[in-house]
Amino acid sequence: MALLERVSTLIRANLNDLIDKAEDPEKMIKQVILDMQNQLLQVKTQVAIAIADQHLLETKQKDNEEKTAEWMRKAELAVGKKDDELARAALHRVESYRELTGNFTEQVADQKAQGIDRQRVEDRSVRSHEAQSPAKRRCRPGEDGARRRRRGRPLLRDGEGRPRRGAAGGAEGEESVVPSALSS
Repeated sequence: MALLERVSTLIRANLNDLIDKAEDPEKMIKQVILDMQNQLLQVKTQVAIAIADQHLLETKQKDNEEKTAEWMRKAELAVGKKDDELARAALHRVESYRELTGNFTEQVADQKAQGIDRQRVEDRSVRSHEAQSPAKRRCRPGEDGARRRRRGRPLLRDGEGRPRRGAAGGAEGEESVVPSALSS
C-alpha cells in the first residue's frame, strides 16, 4: 500500500513538474487577452441586440400610440356624423390599440429593468480590462514596477561590477544603490 502511495506521489510530482515547465507566462497572458477580446465581442453583440430590441419595442409603442390617436379621431368624426355603429367600431379599435400600446410600454420597461444598463456596465468593464492588458503584456513575468522603469536605462558599472557615480539616473556625484542583480 505504501509503495502505491509513493508511486502515485512520484507520478503526480513528475506531471506537475512537466506542467510547470510547459507553462509560459507570456503565452498564458496572450491567451487570457484573446479570451477577453472574445468576451468583449460577445458582450458587444449582446448589447447591440438588446438595444435593437429596445428600439424596435419603442417604435412599435409609438406606432400604436399614433394609431390610437388616429382611431380616436375617426370615432369622434363618426359621432359628429351621428353614425353610432361606425363610432363603436372605431372605439373598439382604439381600445385594442391602447391595449397593445400598454403591452409594448410594459415590455420596454421590462427590457430596461432587465439590464441594458447592466450590459453597458459590463461592456465598460471588459473594455477597461482590455485597456489594461497591453500594459500587462509589456511587463516581463516576475517584474515589479520599479524594475520595469529601470529596464530602459543603462546601468553603468565600474570594473568590479559596482554602479559608477551618476549611473542609473542618479545625480552627479551621487552613487546609485541599485544592486547588480536587479539591473538585468
